[in-house]
Order: sequence, then C-alpha cells, then structure tokens
Amino acid sequence: MNKPLRRIAIFCGLLVLTLLIRDNWLQYVKADSLKDDKLNRRVTIARYSTPRGDIIVDGNPVTGSKTNGTSGLNDLKYKRTYKAGPMWAPVTGFASQSFGANLLESIEDGILTGNDDRLFFRNTLDMITGKPKQGGNVVTTLSGAAQKAAYDGLKAQGGKGAVVALDPSTGKILALASYPSYDPSSFAGNSTDTDAKTWTKLLKDPANPMLNRALRETYPPGSTFKVITAAAALENGLYKSADEKTDSPLPWIMPGTTLPLENEGPLPCKDATMREALRVSCNSVFGKIGSDLGNKKMLDEAKKFGFTDEHFTPSRSAASVFDDDMNQSQTAQSSIGQYNTAATPLQMAMVASAVANDGKLMKPYMVDKLQSSNLDTIEQTKPEELSQPLSSDNAQILQSMMETVVRSGTGKNAQIPGVTVGGKTGTAQHGVANSEKPYAWFVSYAKLPNGSSPVAVAVVVEDDKANRDDISGGGLAAPIAKSVMEAVVNAKQ
Repeated sequence: MNKPLRRIAIFCGLLVLTLLIRDNWLQYVKADSLKDDKLNRRVTIARYSTPRGDIIVDGNPVTGSKTNGTSGLNDLKYKRTYKAGPMWAPVTGFASQSFGANLLESIEDGILTGNDDRLFFRNTLDMITGKPKQGGNVVTTLSGAAQKAAYDGLKAQGGKGAVVALDPSTGKILALASYPSYDPSSFAGNSTDTDAKTWTKLLKDPANPMLNRALRETYPPGSTFKVITAAAALENGLYKSADEKTDSPLPWIMPGTTLPLENEGPLPCKDATMREALRVSCNSVFGKIGSDLGNKKMLDEAKKFGFTDEHFTPSRSAASVFDDDMNQSQTAQSSIGQYNTAATPLQMAMVASAVANDGKLMKPYMVDKLQSSNLDTIEQTKPEELSQPLSSDNAQILQSMMETVVRSGTGKNAQIPGVTVGGKTGTAQHGVANSEKPYAWFVSYAKLPNGSSPVAVAVVVEDDKANRDDISGGGLAAPIAKSVMEAVVNAKQ
C-alpha cells in the first residue's frame, strides 16, 4: 500500500473509532440524561402511549385513563382521568401531560407507568406473549366512606380546612381531605385552550385550592395541644393522676411579666384537676404546667409525638413546630398551642392516635401495597412503631380525661351513641393580636365496646364567613370529626 492510501486508511479508521466512541458515549454515558431531557419528544410519546395503572381505594380505582386523540399536533395517546377528583386530589395528586405530577402520582410514577425496575420480569413476559405494556397499581389504605364524610363536612362549612383520620393500631391513613380542592382531570392533558388556562386559574386563585392543607399547612393548634401538655405532666411526674388538684392560682401571672394568662371566661380553673382543666379548657392551668416543666421537657414530649420532623406517608408532610429556645412565659403560651407552636392536621391526628393506642405512636402511611398489572404484590407496607410518647398507664389516664371532655365538656358535639369518644377542642388565635378569624380544631378518637379504637381524627376549620363569636372547635370541627368516626365505626359493624 502506498503512503497516501495508508494515510487515508488511518484517517478513515480514526473516524470510525471516533464514531464508535461517540456512539457508546451517547448510548451508555449520556443515556439517562438524554432520556430525561424535556426536549426528547420520543420519551414523552412513549410515556403516554399506554394507560397508567390505577390508584385503588376499597378495591376500586379512583383514577383512570382515556384516549387523548392523535389528530393534529397531539401525539400523546392517553391522559389521566379521576373519579371524584376534588375529594381525592390530596391523596392522588395530579398527573398532567403539561405540568408533571405530584403526591402519589409522582412518588409511585414508576409503578403506575410500568417503568419500575421491579416490573422488569412482568414486562418481559408481556413482551414475549405479545401483550401491550401496562402499568401497575397503587393500593391505598384509605376508606372511601371516611374520606367522603371528611370532604362533605368541610365543603358544608364553606370555608377552608382539612381532616386526617388514622387507624391508631397500624398508622393506616383512613381519610386525608383538604378544602377547597381542585379536579386533577381539568388539566391532565396538554391543551393550551383548556388545560393551561385551568392551571393558571388555579395558581391565581386566592383560596389556594392546590394547597394540601392536611399535609403541608401548619396552624397554631390552640387548646388541642393541651393533650401533649397533659401527657408531659404525667410522664414527668408533675402530676400522677387525672383527679389530683394542680397548683394553679387564678389569675396566674406569666413569669417575667405582669400579664395573667387569660381563660376564655369565668372558668373554674383555680387549682383545678387536670381532668376538669381539660374539660373546660383552662389556659391558666396548662400554661403553668408548661412553664413549670420548662422548655426542654415540653420539647422532648412534643418530639415524641412527632413534632419538629417531616413525615413521609409516602407524600411529604411539613414539620410541626415547637421552639427549642423559649423563656417560661413563651413556653407557657406554647403549651396551650399558641406563640410559635404550629402543627399540621396529620400531626394532631398522630397525637390523638397515640393516646388511643395506649401510648404507642404508629408511623402514618397511605399506601398498603404496590401491584403489578396482573395484581401480583410487588411491595407490602408493614405497620411500624414510630415512638412511645407516654406509658400505657398514663395513656389510659389521658383517655379518661379526653372522654370526660366529650361526655360533659366542650366536645359534646362529637358524642356517638354506643361508642366511647375521647376528644379535645381548640380555638386558635389567628393574625397579629388575634385580629383574624380564629381556627377551629378538634382532635378525637372512637372506642368500641370491645375496647378497640379503630379511628383517630383531627379536624381544622378556617371559616372566614362565620361570626367570630360562633367559631369554636366544638361548634365547627367536632361535628365533622363525628361524621368521619361514624363512617369508620359503621364499616366495622
């Protein structure tokens, strides 16, 4: 071979080598980034070429898929549909061709699209047998009856709010409602005329319907936090029973101030027992308990109930707040659910759940299992103990106190014939110097005649239209909690 031909051959060989290197770089090194590139239309087309799997409640899907049409510029075949979308949106989230996904639709996207590595064997078999690729299912722990009771109750109030119901013995989430809400079907496609306009309208809505108030909003818990303060008093030996008189002068002046911690009216709070103080909701008694215990002991107890940590259900819940650097006066206010103390509805449902479960707090979760397209179980969630905020004996003391609240105190509206109900009302200050309408809270649990507690509930209501004097946890929130508990209890009978 002469010298010019040899040079040409070497040059061509180098070109081939360069192409091979480039090809392997694209095929292997850059594969994931190219696959996930938002400009890669082929991946998007493939993603929507088959129906998504479903999110299941009570054995039935609350989601679906329908053909989007392939005419014109729309080359995405299937889009998501939802049954009773606004009711289930805080659980399912949305899956949109234009705006992505969130909550369970996002977290379990691999299962629902059929792209999860755990579905490889199933997908391979389907490919061999000629079956089209299918997504798997997400089976939830939710109760349809409890969710409907929660959503309908909030909707009837006409304001804003949230409800969370748990199974105390397992941590299963039975209801998770937020109001106002939205219909995920309304922007599931990619139309600029409908989907994009709906999305923009929702984002601009001052009522913020896309906010998941059950998981992502923190509110001052008001007097419902007194349940934690009572638990701290029992656990730290400050008081050993529900009926022991407390050291509670009236008025009680907060340390370092000349200000009394006011009660809501002329209540019998002087040296009241914890049972009586919880029954009529004495700020002075529980504020002094928190001050006497001090910031550290109160913080430690709040943390045992789940405060200061995010929780993953698997949807993320915001961390509830109890400050770690407060003086006695600030600790007193925080111990009645004011000052900087703030909690999600999920967190307060966890508080009621732990008390109902004899002091044991179970980790909350809403996905029971993941299934392949042929309904084989891929992953099963097992109940997990999160902490022990109080001993079994002290939990039973606190149960008796909360049951007195419902039997003859501020929580009478939650009474259910033939069922023992324990609860605590709360009316939390809102705005600078309490200038806004207060929040109405109720936390509770139901106990059956056999001693089991199938449900614990937390309800918060923001009612901007109600008369200020008519806003109370017992008046606005307790009836909603009652309807949710009844839905669960009726399903057990």
